[in-house]
Amino acid sequence: MSITASNLNPTIEAGLIKCVVGLGPNIFYNSPMEACVVVCRSQKPRAQRGKILFINAVNEVARERTQSFLTDEHLQRVVRAYQDFKDEPGFTRAVPIEEIRAKEGNLSIPLYVGGETHVQTDGAGESATAALPDVISAWIESAVTARRALNNLGPRV
Repeated sequence: MSITASNLNPTIEAGLIKCVVGLGPNIFYNSPMEACVVVCRSQKPRAQRGKILFINAVNEVARERTQSFLTDEHLQRVVRAYQDFKDEPGFTRAVPIEEIRAKEGNLSIPLYVGGETHVQTDGAGESATAALPDVISAWIESAVTARRALNNLGPRV
């Protein structure tokens, strides 16, 4: 789930974004995409200024039949994370604006909050671990680097 930086850069720079919450797919009727909520606040507590909280609540979604929803327990966990504004590995991270700037203002949650670790095997049958969000983050970062390199070519291409 990615939010275009070009639309939000002024909002990021003004310090208006307090939190980005990623929710699982099918939360909204007839929409299979993962949902994202951006919480803006013009007056943040001093300790939260210069940071944006990312909450990866993709796994906090219950599904019954064809309905996806957040249970009271899921909602409480997200609200508690929002209120605490603290890092919780794999779930939340308060990210400095400088780090977001370095990633061209990209507010994609996997860039900042890792997820579950998935076990894979290498060619010899040995187990190796790789966190999917870390792989996605590395891929996105390489895309940003490639885009910068192409932009630096300018009119030569």
